[in-house]
Amino acid sequence: MFGPPTDAVAMDPTNARPLPADAPRNDVPTPGAPTAGVPAAGVAATNVPAPRPVVTAGLPVRLRRGIVLSLNLATIGGLAAAALAILSDDGLDALDAVVFAGFLLTTPFTVLGCWNAVIGLALIRFGRPERSVYPYFAETGGRAAPSPTSRTDLLVFLRNEAPEPIFARLEAMRRSLAATGKAERFRFAVLSDTSDPLVAAAERCAFDRFAHLFASLPEASRPLYRRRADNTGYKAGNLRDFLAGHAEESDFFLPLDSDSLMGAGTILRMVEAMEANPQIGILQSLVVGMPATSGFARLFQFGMRHGMRSFTMGSAWWNADCGPYWGHNALVRTRPFHAHCDLPVLSGKPPLGGPVLSHDQLEAVYMRRAGFEVRVVPVETRSFETNPPTLLEFKKRDLRWCQGNMQYFPFLFEKGLQPVSRFQILQAILMYVAPLAWLIMTLAAAAKALAGGYDPATVERGLALFATLFIMALAPKLAGVADVLTTRGAMRAYGGASRFLASVVLELAAAMLIAPIVAVYVSVFLVGLCFGRRVGWNGQNRDRLGVPLSAAARALAPQTALGLSLTGVLLLSGSGAAVLLGLPFLAGLLLAVPFTALTAAPAFGRLTTWLGLFAIPEETIMPPVLRSVVSPAARRWRRPARRPVAAAKELREADVSAGRP
Repeated sequence: MFGPPTDAVAMDPTNARPLPADAPRNDVPTPGAPTAGVPAAGVAATNVPAPRPVVTAGLPVRLRRGIVLSLNLATIGGLAAAALAILSDDGLDALDAVVFAGFLLTTPFTVLGCWNAVIGLALIRFGRPERSVYPYFAETGGRAAPSPTSRTDLLVFLRNEAPEPIFARLEAMRRSLAATGKAERFRFAVLSDTSDPLVAAAERCAFDRFAHLFASLPEASRPLYRRRADNTGYKAGNLRDFLAGHAEESDFFLPLDSDSLMGAGTILRMVEAMEANPQIGILQSLVVGMPATSGFARLFQFGMRHGMRSFTMGSAWWNADCGPYWGHNALVRTRPFHAHCDLPVLSGKPPLGGPVLSHDQLEAVYMRRAGFEVRVVPVETRSFETNPPTLLEFKKRDLRWCQGNMQYFPFLFEKGLQPVSRFQILQAILMYVAPLAWLIMTLAAAAKALAGGYDPATVERGLALFATLFIMALAPKLAGVADVLTTRGAMRAYGGASRFLASVVLELAAAMLIAPIVAVYVSVFLVGLCFGRRVGWNGQNRDRLGVPLSAAARALAPQTALGLSLTGVLLLSGSGAAVLLGLPFLAGLLLAVPFTALTAAPAFGRLTTWLGLFAIPEETIMPPVLRSVVSPAARRWRRPARRPVAAAKELREADVSAGRP
């Protein structure tokens, strides 16, 4: 986890040697260099010095990583020692060994998330993170939006989805950019992998209507549409094919998923940061959910909203130049990406061979290996996405990510990667191995309790350890709640104190129910991968509500069967210890079907909206870029007595666009 100091100059951050000829000095334009007309991607003179790494105030990055490593190792060691002491009260047997092995696999991910949240909350409340974490995106003092000298392609990727809502979001972005007077510096490109001819025809019609709105702009700023005959290489292959013919036409590109939406002020500010910091290859924004009518989406994004804030800040503090890339709503330097981030096709057949399904994390570590920094903006801006409307849609997306992450094993041994980059790849793998380990650990602990292997004192100590781990797992959410509670006026942005606190309690309860559901479907899928089970990239349900009980029962049959079987065995055994150990796990399994159907029901969404439950700040103060794409039904509860101060501060555009605050 240790990396180079951030004050190294003219050295390759990968391994502290002189930068190669194709490193940043030749791949990026000179910051602030004038451009005339419609320039191609900037080409700096060969004698331009290598850009300095981003310099942050406070502790050196190497020391930060040492602190985080020490905190995590000490915590994991202490928890492991406690677990081993509990398990070895009457000697260790095979079941104890399984429980301990599962504990060791699941605990590091929980501990890291906890420390990220603690560090992030401390920085937000007591630090100066705009200097120590993200000086490249610091406040601009409310001055007018910057005037970019570069050109940026806004790329949206489509595959078999209804085009109307997608182009509605693109139109909102077009209007937002047009209002700044700087739209000629941007070009939309719609990159389609749609295979359904009817959807493709609708896409083309929607694009033609959209393109007509750009008639007054220069030819080079008018949108492009390109549809491939197949989706070889998935989204990464689509991007690679586009860059093969257009990499010289832009300085940056901004990838957008079909559910993405960004305000012009945020985009311009990111462009300004990239122009001023040529060493940054990828600048990732913190993406938040848009107001939704789906009860499940509202519940999910409410928890993510305050949970991600402190977690991302803490992670950015020590990840620094090895930040995350999530594949969308990020600004990417075009020529370095084209030169250095082409992903190999893995040997063997899918699902573990062939093209890599989860491309983003690998592209980030490749960009870092090439000498460019990957940075995240750990504060909320106007960078949005929609979230899956039902648990079953969330499951489909999650399993696609799972399959992609399981293809990462060969990249652990890729040459030239930074230690932090290797750790990030390992972390991405363990993120999906951990649920399987947790499931096996829980079943082994229940089996041991069923056999009468735990005395009451051992059970009491085990429950105390479980409670500790449970609180640590909730640390990002709890830190976010603490941030809201200690920020003046912040609860009003979430609908007021009563709505916010009720939503917190309900969301935490829902998270407890969802965890075992996820653990089972991930575990079943991982086993299936060994036998060739696979998922692909296809159209997604972004807004259709409702899941019949029959459909939920079919999809969640493994959860239901396991829950009923385990509950029956434990009740027949009469083992109170086994029931106690299994109760947190059993509740989610037994309620999986009704929970899925309930949270997907349109009536549940309407009820939570009417009551103002799981509200997010944009429902209190609607940003201009969202007004044409968010249904009024998504904020039907709104009755603010006065403009919430904290919400205004949180949601304002960092730069003034066309006189709008």
